[in-house]
Amino acid sequence: MSPRPARRRVAVIGTGAIVTGGHLPALAAHADRTELVAAVDVDPARLDAFRAEAPGDVTGYASTGAMLDAVRPDLVLVGTPPSLHREQAVAALEAGAWVLCEKPLCLSLAEYDDIAAAEEASGAYASVVFQHRYGSGAAHARDLIASGELGAPLVAHCQTTWHRDAAYYAVPWRGRWSTEGGGPTMGHGIHQYDLLLHLLGPWAEIRGMASRLVHDTESEDVSTALVRFGSGALATVVNSVLSPDETSRIRVDCRDATVELTHLYGHRNDDWVYTPARHVAPERAAAWRTPPADVPSSHTAQLGAVLDAWDAGVRPPGSGFEARATLEFAAALYKAAFTGRPVHAGEIGPGDPFYAAMHGGHPDWAPEGRA
Repeated sequence: MSPRPARRRVAVIGTGAIVTGGHLPALAAHADRTELVAAVDVDPARLDAFRAEAPGDVTGYASTGAMLDAVRPDLVLVGTPPSLHREQAVAALEAGAWVLCEKPLCLSLAEYDDIAAAEEASGAYASVVFQHRYGSGAAHARDLIASGELGAPLVAHCQTTWHRDAAYYAVPWRGRWSTEGGGPTMGHGIHQYDLLLHLLGPWAEIRGMASRLVHDTESEDVSTALVRFGSGALATVVNSVLSPDETSRIRVDCRDATVELTHLYGHRNDDWVYTPARHVAPERAAAWRTPPADVPSSHTAQLGAVLDAWDAGVRPPGSGFEARATLEFAAALYKAAFTGRPVHAGEIGPGDPFYAAMHGGHPDWAPEGRA
């Protein structure tokens, strides 16, 4: 029997709510495999409060560089505002650490390719937090669809209809291209359409629309898309922060069944519903019931998957092609919405204005174009 790998030494960059509410519980759940040794924050009071809450002896640092030089952690968890992600992820990779970073991993495909280059040079990996892919319900649905058990996927709907008020956008980095990367397409709906891509595979074509209907922001507050997948399936995607009745929803109509997930910020087995087509025998449909183990979608589930990959010596989920494909979907939706033309997978590369920035320099959407 091979010895159990040593506990991974972990550092966090940013000590705000997403780290205390998501990453700290995940580390606690995997305390036999991880040890939190360092934390970075530019706010001394917030850093001190985090260190008081965190287990063990966590050393505090005011800068990423100082922490990496002193600690040389195995794994870095990034929970800062999006504009800092590329620089911090690259620095951690260059120091030899693996990275698990909050969404979006970075602000553009150009920034992503910087991270990919740092991965290749270092041999370490950077994953993005897409916790809705994880948990028993999502794994079960993906297996059923991929195996063909539900028949070919035909029509899908992906809905992130949330509500954010003016106070939310009063935080200076929100709603700005240079600091958030976009509106609900990048900061809110990305979780749901990432899960849709996880279930249905590569997309082929996007047509889109976006608008500012309520908030005085640089970026949109609502976007919609029509999507054709490589399989031929068609889907609608809605990303909104204008919706008093908040919900997150995915529905996939396959030839033999409809699978539907309705939740808000996380799901369990009971949130997944399977409706068989009329021609399906009851005993076949009974086998689609969600598995007996009920693992909720969470940072805990994703961290476990990253640690499993590390122990196995393989690329972790949520990195590489998977991470880039979801970011490319966002860039393509923006390009389709702002140009009024369909966008095909793979067309946004160096030299395309939407490669460098999600607004693509469009005069009605780039910061200098705002009235």
